[in-house]
Amino acid sequence: MKIYTMRSRLTLCVLLFWLALPLTSFTGADTFSESHKFYLSVTTVEYAQKEESLQIISRIFIDDLESALQARYDLKADLGTPGESAQGIEYIERYFNSKFTVFINGEVREYTFLGRKYDKDQVVCYLEISELPEAGLESVGIQNEILMDIFEEQKNLVHLKILGAKKSYVLVRENNKGMLNL
Repeated sequence: MKIYTMRSRLTLCVLLFWLALPLTSFTGADTFSESHKFYLSVTTVEYAQKEESLQIISRIFIDDLESALQARYDLKADLGTPGESAQGIEYIERYFNSKFTVFINGEVREYTFLGRKYDKDQVVCYLEISELPEAGLESVGIQNEILMDIFEEQKNLVHLKILGAKKSYVLVRENNKGMLNL
């Protein structure tokens, strides 16, 4: 009986470790140095039937986005700090408009950049495409090149959840598009 109990505890500990490991990848600014070992953004795209809109939330490491703004626009943004550049949000929106594209039924659709907030070491950006009736919705595609111009190893995880259909993609430089057919 003691062997079974110890084995169960060990199994539980290993299981909890593997379940908790992904959670630690997005916690605490002290977790990473300026040059962390992986480059990842996570974007969730959902269709809100009641509002007839496509709602997009994208999470990006602050230091990586700052590097992109510095390299692309020569802007020292200091995002999420008291010294944040007044132009920070304008340049985040400009960067998104140049690197993030939404396709509805195969055609590019413009989105509204609603804003951003900071969550520990991440910037969370909110985008929306409104006036999108469910009846004419056949496919939703995302081209996400965020940070791929700065970091060769950049991966952009995209979760599409639309009208009961779900699909996830890991987008990289060589394959930066994902589509969900409805």
